[in-house]
Amino acid sequence: MEPEEIAELRTMYVFTSPKGQSWGLTYEGLETKLRERNSDEFIGIGDGTDGSVEGSSMHFGITLDDEQLEGMALLSPEGVSVLDSNAHLAATFVRWLRDNVVPSGTGVMVNTEWGLEAGMPPVSVPDAPRPRIVAAFVEHVEVTGGLD
Repeated sequence: MEPEEIAELRTMYVFTSPKGQSWGLTYEGLETKLRERNSDEFIGIGDGTDGSVEGSSMHFGITLDDEQLEGMALLSPEGVSVLDSNAHLAATFVRWLRDNVVPSGTGVMVNTEWGLEAGMPPVSVPDAPRPRIVAAFVEHVEVTGGLD
């Protein structure tokens, strides 16, 4: 597959803080930032008593490039994910996350559903323009074997 085709493949992108660091993520803080973008976005917080996710979780909708995506956040382990996303939308999301949620000077790690299934560790998201982030995500997908 060509890189342009790989960039269009859809999977879950999971963004986390680097090992040993924290973003100080709270559901209330994330909700505030999401509502600043669009006051009509769906946001729901579950206490972990139902479903397959243990502990509390936050589910939300976010509109990126005129497309509605679903996301999820966990406080433990700390992270935010976008579901059924391509590399372009995930790059837009992580730039927003870095600019609005992640404390300045703190890194962002990424993995995909395919990387998690393959037992791969997360990799650092470059603090770079969107096209470079997309290229890094394409490279990650190629390495995971998600193309098989």
